[in-house]
Amino acid sequence: MPESIDIHKFLELRTTLPVLDARSEGEYTHAHIPGAKNLPLLNNEEREKVGTCYKQKGREEAVLLGFDLVGGKFGDYIRKAKAISNIEQGMSNAEQPQIIVYCWRGGMRSNIMAWLLERVGMKVYLLQGGYKTYRHFALNEFAEPLKLFVLGGKTGSGKTEVLHEMKKAGEQVIDLEGLAHHRGSAFGALGQPVQPTTEQFENYLALELVQIDRNKTLWLENESSKIGGVKIPDGIYNKMRATNVVEIEVSLDRRISNIANGYASFPKDKLTEATKRIEKKLGNKNMNDALNYLNENDFYNWIKILLDYYDKAYTFSKSQRAPGTVLNVPITSENHSEIAVAVISFAKQRMER
Repeated sequence: MPESIDIHKFLELRTTLPVLDARSEGEYTHAHIPGAKNLPLLNNEEREKVGTCYKQKGREEAVLLGFDLVGGKFGDYIRKAKAISNIEQGMSNAEQPQIIVYCWRGGMRSNIMAWLLERVGMKVYLLQGGYKTYRHFALNEFAEPLKLFVLGGKTGSGKTEVLHEMKKAGEQVIDLEGLAHHRGSAFGALGQPVQPTTEQFENYLALELVQIDRNKTLWLENESSKIGGVKIPDGIYNKMRATNVVEIEVSLDRRISNIANGYASFPKDKLTEATKRIEKKLGNKNMNDALNYLNENDFYNWIKILLDYYDKAYTFSKSQRAPGTVLNVPITSENHSEIAVAVISFAKQRMER
């Protein structure tokens, strides 16, 4: 018999065992438990057929149709599951493979897959309640209290790079833009993988949160409520808006240099397209001037025009925070690692007061 495990045991075992998602490709693509591999018991088309049969003829006929559709593929399922298990665990064929299986709510699809894999000697764990259990866990994580600091600064200040340096120095950091596959501006998708759905972003974020020590400070980057097309969960965003922002101030020239280093190498048509996206914010004249500078490879003046808009937007957002919650860090360097040291020291002094 497969061993039924709760979400806490699942989170422990998933760090060493492979995880199979037995749902359809469409369900998996929309959102899944991070790290899980998709091995659909029913593919998209088959799932639709079974669902239609259930509505028209009832459960028994739907179950029989399901077995008709998948019965001839049992051998393929076994081979793929064993291959995933052996590869991820670094096992020889002589050892007993172990695997975790889940479906939508821990029902028929995962139980059939578990039964099948056990027939060939695999040790199978079933997540109680399936993917719905993980979603419940994820949403609960966002409601839990956090000791939070937000790192702020105008566009081009190098906040993400500073946070990475802080993480190297031992601070707890979650890179929201990294999880969202977007750098948070009209240009933020350039050079990034396709963004996850908001639900998948939440799944990634929940797994990051469960690994932190909530008695210690967590650092996040100051963001809008959406990063590209991905929405930050309300439970986290509300905490970000309510906590202190530790703000770094970097010279305009350094900010322009940082942005140029990050974006100037992208194809001109992509940069033009992104610039046109904020025409309403820039105004037609500023956009045309910016595009002229871009076409002349005058990246300095192109970026300077863009920053006029982004700086106004940032200043307005900052003005909406409670008085006294934006704390400026005195920095004497524009080196990311040295700024990180200054930020850590500043925050420690604030906490000791």
